[in-house]
Amino acid sequence: MEIYQIRAFVTVARLGNLTRAAEALSLTQPAVTAQIKALEQSLGVALFERAAGRMTLSKSGELLLPTAESLLVLGGQLKSEAQQMQGALQGAVDLGVPSEQPDFLRLGELAAALTQRLPLVELKTHVLPAAQLLEQVGTGKLAAAFAIVANPPRGVQWLALRSVRYRIALPNALGDTLKRAGWRDIAQLPWLDGPAGSHTHLLLRDMFERHGLTPRVVMQNDDQANIDALVRAGAGCALLREETALAGAASREFIVWGQARADATLGFIVPPERAGEALMVALSSMIRKIWKPGPASALALASHD
Repeated sequence: MEIYQIRAFVTVARLGNLTRAAEALSLTQPAVTAQIKALEQSLGVALFERAAGRMTLSKSGELLLPTAESLLVLGGQLKSEAQQMQGALQGAVDLGVPSEQPDFLRLGELAAALTQRLPLVELKTHVLPAAQLLEQVGTGKLAAAFAIVANPPRGVQWLALRSVRYRIALPNALGDTLKRAGWRDIAQLPWLDGPAGSHTHLLLRDMFERHGLTPRVVMQNDDQANIDALVRAGAGCALLREETALAGAASREFIVWGQARADATLGFIVPPERAGEALMVALSSMIRKIWKPGPASALALASHD
């Protein structure tokens, strides 16, 4: 039984798909299959039930998964302790971030803190939709990430940093339509959406689905950090962070519709098996000092469904 076999087991269990697990592990599908089979032979039990190209955990797999995850965490701690014996921390941190303004995410403060305290560590940021951030952190492809979600994610270490509220912003030219507009009227207006799986896309869809509606999307834009510029130009309606929406409305750059809002949380996520690594501990400590989250925002491991 090898640690890489356990990692393959946990990754396939989390993703439920060999192809996606192979991509997350940077391996070929046959290699992942071979590692799973070798682990099953070593343990003497079947870990998965295979059907129609999908792998679901067997009863034995469900019972053994928590222990396998714990072993990965212990492996990370062992590596961390060895690194501390070697001296200064070094290497690269692949940090996932949502498409939002760097100032809002305080990336500049984080980069400055890293440069000062860990000069041998290189920070690499990757802008991805929320769904991909959660998946790539859960499988260890990303070292950590900032994520904006409506509910605390499962299967990762989660540190809540601040609440985020979004409001509906409309171009000034649509002002006349607001006098007696209801949700159905608003849904029929032209909408600017984020990519599938992004935080704005998920929040927007949830907002309208609660009213049994779907917004009429005319543009899907990856750059959600500057979506307010498109609303200002009259391209369509969009969900904007409340502070941005209210500031634009106060300057008469666009209009905020009613009291409709979508609430979410900005948090910091880490793969459970890497949370004990010296570099991740140092990074989490810096983020705590920058954001100063309250005691209710303790770093916690959310369980699997």
